Amino acid sequence: MNDRGKPQNYRMSFGTGGLFLNESVAIARLFQELGDWSAVKRVASEQAVIPFKKQSSVTRSVREIANRLEVLRPEEMELLAHGEYHNQLSVLWLALCRGYRFIGEFATELVSERFLSFRTHLTYDDFDAFYAAKAEWEPDLEQISVSTREKLRQVLFRLMREGGILSKDDHICRALLSPVFTNLISASDPKEIRFFPGAEPAGQKGD
Repeated sequence: MNDRGKPQNYRMSFGTGGLFLNESVAIARLFQELGDWSAVKRVASEQAVIPFKKQSSVTRSVREIANRLEVLRPEEMELLAHGEYHNQLSVLWLALCRGYRFIGEFATELVSERFLSFRTHLTYDDFDAFYAAKAEWEPDLEQISVSTREKLRQVLFRLMREGGILSKDDHICRALLSPVFTNLISASDPKEIRFFPGAEPAGQKGD
């Protein structure tokens, strides 16, 4: 996990697959059992946790899922491994926003702000404008090819739909977080509640 207050590089490897809910739960349970990410990646690949035919695809996807989950704290990992479905989705979206600077900024600076201003329909043009604005100041983003940007855009919208952030017709959904999950966020970093459109910090509901 990055040091607090230290800018995170734009790592854009999230273009692999989707949310991988079932696979992420299996890998989270493996980590609880083995306690070592190198061992988890090896065993997950050997056990074909991800049902791809090509071993190279399995290995790449296992590595990507492990990279996402590495940013989770023990309590969050427990909620992913053994929690209810809705909490599992929340943890996976948290991991994406925390692990990928671009997704975290997209969630807070665009998605949540749009929700608060009642402009809930999100389009590919919104992504393109957001990406272009970021790329003006970030060489890491500017150097990515147009075709890769389009793939990242497609995958991010898929992740948001699978995570319940967007509806099937690409309208932003209000996040309905459980008290258990909201308390975890409040205990770690209350600012991360902004990853979830319309969500409120613990203790503020009903005020």
